[in-house]
Amino acid sequence: MPRILVVGELNPDFVLQGYSAFPAPGKEVLVDNFSMTLGSASAICAMGLARLGHQVAFLSRIGKDLWGDFCLEVLSSAGLDVSRIIRDPDVKTGITVSISSSTDRALVTFLGSTATLSENDVTDEALRTFHHLHVSSYYLQRGLRPNCRRLFARAHQLGLTTSLDPGYDPSETWGVDLHEVLDEIDLFFPNEVEASALTGCENPAQALEALQNGRTLTVVKLGAQGSMTMRAREVIHFPAFPVDLVDTTGAGDSFNAGFLHAWLLASPLRECLRIGAACGALSTQGSGGTSAQPDLAVLQRFLAQQHEGLPSTHRDNK
Repeated sequence: MPRILVVGELNPDFVLQGYSAFPAPGKEVLVDNFSMTLGSASAICAMGLARLGHQVAFLSRIGKDLWGDFCLEVLSSAGLDVSRIIRDPDVKTGITVSISSSTDRALVTFLGSTATLSENDVTDEALRTFHHLHVSSYYLQRGLRPNCRRLFARAHQLGLTTSLDPGYDPSETWGVDLHEVLDEIDLFFPNEVEASALTGCENPAQALEALQNGRTLTVVKLGAQGSMTMRAREVIHFPAFPVDLVDTTGAGDSFNAGFLHAWLLASPLRECLRIGAACGALSTQGSGGTSAQPDLAVLQRFLAQQHEGLPSTHRDNK
């Protein structure tokens, strides 16, 4: 199994689940359930990869506080290497409140320590011991963003493959700097909203084509419509697996973990999409982003039970 370094934000999620109406200013609504779980896109992806059997190390910056302690305990108990996580007494660990239903969720985030991680925190010595580097939440990581391209370039020079999930841009400015970063990215994981905002193309297939740069394989996550990628200018679509949703928090990050797992083992693209779809679907069966992520045995059992449909191109992709 390839060794993976995940560099990114680390915070707990407060998940408020099952609202009857979405909250409006000046009003109060009730929810059916509450849980505190490990949050942050980077950490959810890292946990998913570890569950699938990979050796995963996490590099982040958090505060010396209760929320930082919680995150470290969860990661450590799942077998991740947390020795590169920096405890900074001068910052507060960030938090995210997820207001979730069975079909979607809204997030409210206090960045805190998320904004303080920088490229200088990721040394060449750390990178040399890994095969792959993954980063999520590009727009939230304000300290890392200015030199993110240089970080990926250093990783490539040291022989690592790379992947990036941009996440949503809360400012909705979608700066052009990300397009420059893609020159150093092997795998790019936007969802359909992010891909549309980055390219100005509402159609996911057109967005895929606009993001082609000769190097980067872009995979667009389409929620209930599945996922889509492009090879040799031909679109490859894989549908989502039908499941009864409990909580969609982190489903895209679990998809990333599944796709990366298959891709790092040199699986065909269609198989990468299938494994990603299965991991994303299974993750929605529990509250929060990590409680229902599958290990290999659960993943294989789920896939064996599914009737697999053909992608929209009817292409074998072998």
